[in-house]
Amino acid sequence: MGKEKKFGLIGGGNMGEALVKGLIQSGEAGPREIIVSEPLAARRDYLKNEYQVAVEADNKAVIQAAPVIILAVKPQVMAKVLDNIRAEVTSNHLIISIAAGVKLETIQSAFGPGVPVVRAMPNTPALSLSGATAIAPGNHASKDDLKMARTLFEAVGIVVEVEEKSMDAVTALSGSGPAYVFVFMEALTDAGVLEGLPRDQAFLLACQTILGSAKLAREAGASPALLKDKVTSPAGTTIAGLMVLEKGGLRGLVMEAVKAAAERSKELGG
Repeated sequence: MGKEKKFGLIGGGNMGEALVKGLIQSGEAGPREIIVSEPLAARRDYLKNEYQVAVEADNKAVIQAAPVIILAVKPQVMAKVLDNIRAEVTSNHLIISIAAGVKLETIQSAFGPGVPVVRAMPNTPALSLSGATAIAPGNHASKDDLKMARTLFEAVGIVVEVEEKSMDAVTALSGSGPAYVFVFMEALTDAGVLEGLPRDQAFLLACQTILGSAKLAREAGASPALLKDKVTSPAGTTIAGLMVLEKGGLRGLVMEAVKAAAERSKELGG
């Protein structure tokens, strides 16, 4: 089979779907240029009906059909997937892995010499095309390969290029970070309910407060500490609340959470 598609995804889960959605909405690829392999029949049917992309149960069909392959599988099954596709992959492919903790060397060693590999770590806000992705090139990845990977993930958010040694930190910060933010969002919402607000209003206010604060911080390009100070009046309400957060050790807890996630990422990568 010749290369009939532009992008092939092995794995049609949430992140795979986010990439499909981003590629189509950005205009980088049309539905007919994308093929996805997914073991669950119901999920294949959903992706086909929702996005009009080609779907397959067989990973090898994806390798045969597309030159750019995204490995959107969990790290625990990566070895099995690599073993399944290794005979089909050539140096004419570009392999992009988004599996947390799985090192470039692990993927490169599964294939023949000269196969370009790029490792990426996107996060779940890619589902709303507001993701943050870090990419790191393998030994055989060219500037054009890296440009292709950047183009792919810019379709679902922002992209930074890092050395692979920083990938565990990226996984712990922006990869796991949305979960920390959701916990904080939930706590803000519950706090609003505690003070008498209806839950739907408390949730809306909490969401917009986090969204607006992030937007302000990015546009201002200022230190979060300086922006915090602008909200904090002498003997006001904000400083009273901040004192409670400081007593509870919020900053230290966040740093310990990121550190723990980074250690787990290292363990997953062996």
